[in-house]
Amino acid sequence: MPMIAGASILIKLGGNAIAGAELAVVARDLAALHRGGAQLVVVHGGGPQTSALQTQLGQIPRQIAGRRVTDEAALDVLKMVVGGKLNIDACAALVHAGARPIGLHGASSLVIEAQRRPPAILRGGPAEPVDLGLVGDVVGVDVSLLRLLMHANHIPVLACIGASSDGQCFNINADVVANRVAVALNVDALVLVSDIPGVLRDVNNPASRIARMTEAEANAAIDGGLITKGMLPKLEEAFAAIRAGVGRVHIVGSLTEGALARELESPGSVGTALLP
Repeated sequence: MPMIAGASILIKLGGNAIAGAELAVVARDLAALHRGGAQLVVVHGGGPQTSALQTQLGQIPRQIAGRRVTDEAALDVLKMVVGGKLNIDACAALVHAGARPIGLHGASSLVIEAQRRPPAILRGGPAEPVDLGLVGDVVGVDVSLLRLLMHANHIPVLACIGASSDGQCFNINADVVANRVAVALNVDALVLVSDIPGVLRDVNNPASRIARMTEAEANAAIDGGLITKGMLPKLEEAFAAIRAGVGRVHIVGSLTEGALARELESPGSVGTALLP
């Protein structure tokens, strides 16, 4: 893996990629990349699992323009699911694949420092400002802690929960965490592993994947109504990361063995490569 050797890569795992049989495939790929000389950080979400447990507990999951509305009860579920079970499962899969992961969340020495997001107008949402509740914005990343772990041959595995210095925890979209950490670490590549194979011209047709997309093309697609819901914040955050210095951003879907390396070696061959 000549291109990957020595590269810094952040992998964001969505809720589907971190559950079921696909997790083992991704873990083996990550372990292979790590053995090939890549410096890795993993960030994961857990939206589908959080919504499922909310429903089981009698809560009604709410989203506005692809963003989760988070009250105290929803945050407690997020801690249990994302900060607990899924983080442990991801680390266990990496251990089985031969890697040395370290599970973390925002309250782990404030590795993801956050503050509550004020009400704001959301692109694709209502005309008036929206208060998402206990949703945070990243205001700091403990780069020294992450680099210490990486240099010691560990893979940091970050749950998408932020924390403030007064001990308040916040839900943060995993793409936001991934992008902020990627910028802070100045990584060579950011890979967003989602439940779809990339940016699609037709959301009902996986074969309509767009191999490469510039920011201008993405804005035109959004304004034309081609891109909606959860893909809106994903693209907005990804292009913000590119503007801030991240080398490349890739959006990929369900992965087969070796797919991560193929996408990194040949951008757009497996998913969608986002370009400036």
